[in-house]
Amino acid sequence: MALRTGGQILVDQLLIHGATDAFCVPGESYLAVLDALHDAKLRVTICRAEGGACMMAEAAGKLTGKPGICFVTRGPGATNASPGVHIAHQDSTPLILFVGQIDRSMREREAFQELDYRAVFGTMTKWATEIDQAERIPEIISRAFHVATSGRPGPVVIALPEDMLTDVVEAVDAEPYQVTETHPSLLQTIDLQKRLWAAKSPVAILGGSRWDPQAIARFQRFAERFDLPVAVSFRRQMLFPADHPNFAGDLGIGPNPKLLARIKESDLVILVGGRLSEMPSQSYSLFGIPNPGRPLVHVHPDAEELGRVYRPTLAINASPTAFCAALETVHPPQQIPWAGAAAAAHEAYLGWSEQPAPVAGTFHPGEMVRWLRNHLPDDAILCNGAGNYATWV
Repeated sequence: MALRTGGQILVDQLLIHGATDAFCVPGESYLAVLDALHDAKLRVTICRAEGGACMMAEAAGKLTGKPGICFVTRGPGATNASPGVHIAHQDSTPLILFVGQIDRSMREREAFQELDYRAVFGTMTKWATEIDQAERIPEIISRAFHVATSGRPGPVVIALPEDMLTDVVEAVDAEPYQVTETHPSLLQTIDLQKRLWAAKSPVAILGGSRWDPQAIARFQRFAERFDLPVAVSFRRQMLFPADHPNFAGDLGIGPNPKLLARIKESDLVILVGGRLSEMPSQSYSLFGIPNPGRPLVHVHPDAEELGRVYRPTLAINASPTAFCAALETVHPPQQIPWAGAAAAAHEAYLGWSEQPAPVAGTFHPGEMVRWLRNHLPDDAILCNGAGNYATWV
């Protein structure tokens, strides 16, 4: 084995695990990594602020399903990046944030910009750690990729003591990571079919992460075969086409009252991938806790989320991709008791979104968004923040 610096070993691991991009604000606490990045086949985007760098990495993780990679310097660099970490945690996005750290010999003396990163990030990450030995870099980076992507995806924070990064050692490279997949059992898919056959007014809610275009298309076909009304969770509109005749709307801030009524009056709710947290649950008022008050089929890739807030009638520990593949074996009854419910739900969605209620004043945000939709080219991208006004978009 060739001798390498800790910084070079770290960058080599990123390439082994398939990373293509990294986002950073350079700092002296991880110069050895920057040196290794200089000649690496990795696109590096240098940002003006750590918050922007971490949010770019979070966006990359959300779009690709692979961990977004971010590097920031110690102390204020790390705290500036913390909003991006919290977003990744709440949005179930795979992310790995590398933070420069003080020299190992200076620990617990309150050295310049010293922080305990396990304590600072422990409540908003799946795992926060620090690498003490350069020889263990392949092991810890491999674990970080597995933790960030498996079960419910989320962020990992790794602190890098600057003297550890300059150590020259021998280290065995890890094998590329593989996402741990979970699948529904045959008995669970049979149980789901039985519950659908016994239902009179079912509805589906899609949310969470670990979706891909194939899973989205498969659930769309499933909804068509069962004539099933489909709603999407808060900020998950990409999981079902809004112009599809089965689309019932989104559960976010100020949702359609008719959609809320439909869910409350349903006799079977199929929740795929989502957690029904504060926003989609309307401040936890849409369902009873812990008993939802109606049969609930909850599909989630992380077993710890099943029964955490709501007690599901049928809990399926599976990723949305695996669950939607299994839906090909679930067949509708010869006569669907709720036939026409999807069309009615979509009509209610159009009525709510196309004819919004009047507002005070002469300017109507809904009219503005409708004008933009009708005049912008099809490939236009709209960006908005998280305020209440975003409801119109």
